[in-house]
Amino acid sequence: MSLSDLPGSLPERPVADPALDPSRTQGPTTALAEPVERVRSLWVTGVVLVNVGINAAFFGPIQVLLGQQAIHFDEGQKEAILALVTGCGAAVSMVANPLFGAFSDRTTSRFGRRVPWVLFGAILGTAALLALAGAPNVAVMTILWCLVQAGCNGAYAAITAAIPDRVPVPQRGAVGGLAAMGQTVGILVGAVIASVVSGNFALGYILCAAALLAGVVLYLFKNGDVPLAPEARPPFKLWTFVKGFWISPVKYPDFAWAWLTRFLVNVGNHMVTLYLLFFLKDAVHIEEMQGIKPEFGVLILTGLYAVMVIITSVVGGAISDRMGKRKPLVIASSVVISIAALILAFEPTWTGAIAGAVVLGVGFGAYLAVDFALITQVLPAALDRGRDLGVINIANSLPQVIAPAIASIFVVFWGGYVSLYVAAAVIGLLGAVFVVKIKGVA
Repeated sequence: MSLSDLPGSLPERPVADPALDPSRTQGPTTALAEPVERVRSLWVTGVVLVNVGINAAFFGPIQVLLGQQAIHFDEGQKEAILALVTGCGAAVSMVANPLFGAFSDRTTSRFGRRVPWVLFGAILGTAALLALAGAPNVAVMTILWCLVQAGCNGAYAAITAAIPDRVPVPQRGAVGGLAAMGQTVGILVGAVIASVVSGNFALGYILCAAALLAGVVLYLFKNGDVPLAPEARPPFKLWTFVKGFWISPVKYPDFAWAWLTRFLVNVGNHMVTLYLLFFLKDAVHIEEMQGIKPEFGVLILTGLYAVMVIITSVVGGAISDRMGKRKPLVIASSVVISIAALILAFEPTWTGAIAGAVVLGVGFGAYLAVDFALITQVLPAALDRGRDLGVINIANSLPQVIAPAIASIFVVFWGGYVSLYVAAAVIGLLGAVFVVKIKGVA
């Protein structure tokens, strides 16, 4: 059975403000019309592979290679160097994702709106990764990593927007789940690359660049991207363009609640995973009790978590399509994520850590798939899908910046790991509660 045969039905969501949707005010416009034809397996495979390549290019460096390069420049200052490089990269990602998404919205290329930016982002990211292999100092390393972030986020913004462009609502859970699977596989590919190069970070960057470039090939040739008619694109006005990145929560409350719930769940998830190495060492005492090095323990837990994310993202998305509902599964998966945090809080043992990793993977995999499908149904207008999804993606990247500050306060001053994981559970549950506020999606 192909993906196009997956059952499920949902009513079409009315646009939040039909007057702002060009597909409804300017007559039939193919690029902006709500998709009704189910996408085929080959197209979905292309989307999945783009996600694999992008995340391999992100997480191979973040997990290992940037740290090894920091040691190469100055081992005594490695923590400060890594913080500088990754912090600058995170700042670039928060700007680049919505910005490139907005650029792709306005593109009238004969190849379509999204394809040129997937290609541009992949080329920029690949070139910057290859240059990183020979970066002569920390300043150049920082600039090049920012360019990697810009390129990969440009490609990610475009490929994410391609899903609501092409996939009908009753199929979005399944496709969103497969895209989430691709992200997780990409993270694993990046980890494998970083581990097999045995300290040769230059070779690691080259392999990550190859993974990024290889990941986009199928999509570039089998994309089905529909060109935007020039007359459907409004005239460019700088202030209007800049102002468009603010999406009023009063005018579009469903979009605002969707952003907030994703932000809260991601903060909770990052708080759970951030200090896992220190948790295994200082609370579980894994080396003394189990004879397992904490670093290897993290690898085991990450592997278990990733396997469960891959399984439940695909299954959860398909179930959501069959049910014709999103909110119950988003709420349930958020609760499961919170349960995982509570397991770690009150069972600080190796067995508890394994159980927590498995439960967290089950919850977060289903959440990634179903919440993405929900979000695509609360976007204000077809013309701005790329920009609006880029704004949503800030709810993914911003927690990476603020979660460490929040987590350190709990660990150092407010009760250690028990209070940290209880707080993560509460924050995740708030995400579940606020989903109820979304009215336009079942």
